[in-house]
Amino acid sequence: MDVKNELSHLNDLSVVKSVSLTSALEKEIERLILTGELEPGERINEIQLSNRFGTSRGPIREATRSLEAKGLVEVVRNRGVFVRRLSVQDAIEIYDVRAALFGQAGRLLAERMNDELLAELTRLVDEMDIVAERGSFDDYYPLNLAFHNFIVTSAGNRTLTAEYHRFVNKLHLFRARALVQGGGLAVSNREHRAMLEALASGDGDRAQMTHWRHVALAKRRVIATVDSASRID
Repeated sequence: MDVKNELSHLNDLSVVKSVSLTSALEKEIERLILTGELEPGERINEIQLSNRFGTSRGPIREATRSLEAKGLVEVVRNRGVFVRRLSVQDAIEIYDVRAALFGQAGRLLAERMNDELLAELTRLVDEMDIVAERGSFDDYYPLNLAFHNFIVTSAGNRTLTAEYHRFVNKLHLFRARALVQGGGLAVSNREHRAMLEALASGDGDRAQMTHWRHVALAKRRVIATVDSASRID
């Protein structure tokens, strides 16, 4: 390899490393937001994050731009980057779109169900029954996310999967609050069981309705949670 080609190769590697670092930082900051470590309305402190991850501020800034495009953060002029705070109306509107997408995922999955898919969904619902009985939110929530994600990704429509995740990532904090209200874990999993039975039947109409209804009821729980909090405040 001559000097010119070698320099070009090194530049290509530099770009790849930069993109890989930015992508890794984006995923990690997104995780901090979705788990609530970075709370809605909180300012993204580039210096703290660069120290935490052992990198310069540039890749952190690039990562937050990608998160802005996803709707997870917002840039406030002359103030900085903040974790996006959804209004109740925003959340309700996203739930309505999510219900339509999740209902369609249920219909598509019912049409391609097999023993392997059914076994995995059954395992998740059975595990959620156990932890719901214990009232363990910390154990239930990851299983709940895995159950929904498995349904959507197994439906076989990549466009639907991408759009669903784009909307649903914004709702994690709202969903977490709603699940712990009024026996919400057990109620939520009864709905999961109904969805599972519909999928096992292979009836697309029934699966679509149970999946749509699950999200619609989740929206009601969110509204009830917000109303309850406002009365306490």
